[in-house]
Amino acid sequence: MPNSVPTPTEAGFDPTRIDRVFTFLESAVADDKLPGAAIQIGRAGRFLAPRAFGRMGPARTAAPTQPDTIFLTASVTKPLTVTAVMLLVERGQLLLDDAVHTLIPEFGNRGKQAITVRQLMTHTSGLPDMLPNNTALRQAHAPIVEFYRQIFELELLFAPGTHIQYQSCGTATLAVIAERLSGMPLPALLHQEIFAPLGMHDTALGVQDLPQERIAHVNVGPDMLGTDWGWNTPYWWQLGAPWGGMFSTVGDIARFCHLFLNGGELDGVRILSPATVQAMTADQTSAQPTIPAEIRAQQAWGLGWRQMPTSTWSYGGNLLAPGAYGHGGATGTVVWIDPARQLVCALFTNEPAVNSERLLGQVSNLVAAAAV
Repeated sequence: MPNSVPTPTEAGFDPTRIDRVFTFLESAVADDKLPGAAIQIGRAGRFLAPRAFGRMGPARTAAPTQPDTIFLTASVTKPLTVTAVMLLVERGQLLLDDAVHTLIPEFGNRGKQAITVRQLMTHTSGLPDMLPNNTALRQAHAPIVEFYRQIFELELLFAPGTHIQYQSCGTATLAVIAERLSGMPLPALLHQEIFAPLGMHDTALGVQDLPQERIAHVNVGPDMLGTDWGWNTPYWWQLGAPWGGMFSTVGDIARFCHLFLNGGELDGVRILSPATVQAMTADQTSAQPTIPAEIRAQQAWGLGWRQMPTSTWSYGGNLLAPGAYGHGGATGTVVWIDPARQLVCALFTNEPAVNSERLLGQVSNLVAAAAV
């Protein structure tokens, strides 16, 4: 990515329409729709300066959000975990259609013997989203290995490859595959293979050594408020959940997105092969005949990336071109890439998506409409 910061016109945006993006976010903060936000937008590798709005936490006395504020990205973590496994795929250490139990023997029980690595990446494995006792495990400050152990014992919700249902348990299982084949903990693997080479110096799985005074606090609801296991607590910050525990800035995650837009290479550093990028960003589910047509019509997945636009997922708005892809997070985050228009958008807020999903979609539409 170039060091010089272009004007909106130089980057291929209508300046008036770009101003609408920023005015909208300013108004959202003023109207108490969210405490704070940060956004970075780019086109064809020319990125506008990141902008920040509002506060780093729900309290009125919270410090102002900065362009380099670090956010808990929630499920925006998932494409990073999948990328770690795809690095091992392109190095010949496994195949996408390998049965998972051949890589994790203790996983092969209760009907899970037929699940493939590809199905974990495309939400077609039959695993549930979260463990039934997810909250109880967090209340008990369970280590990440206990989550893994209990996932290995799960019953399936449906036969593998017959349905699409979003599931964090599949991403957790991918983390175990990455760790066993690489011989490294996933946080270290991500740092060594992705974050450090890309210059993502403010990104980590789990808080690690990131400066905690720069981390935004999520406007948690009554279920988490005051707990010692919620999104703003040392327990969750340190857990490093591979399905939702990454911390990052909009500037760092925009670099990761640009990596995909640029075919796997950025600033002279190649992380992924073009073949890997193509496989991850292509629609992997719409042509699967064992999934009912009405399900395939409602959502489509690449490997770790959700295909956009879609009528069942409003984070990315309605104006992205066919072939766009992205991901959102429950803490109020969204990233997307529109290859047809060479667009990248990284938008992080600290208002949970249950309250902000529509707003994220509105901003996505404003960004898409600003490209000329």
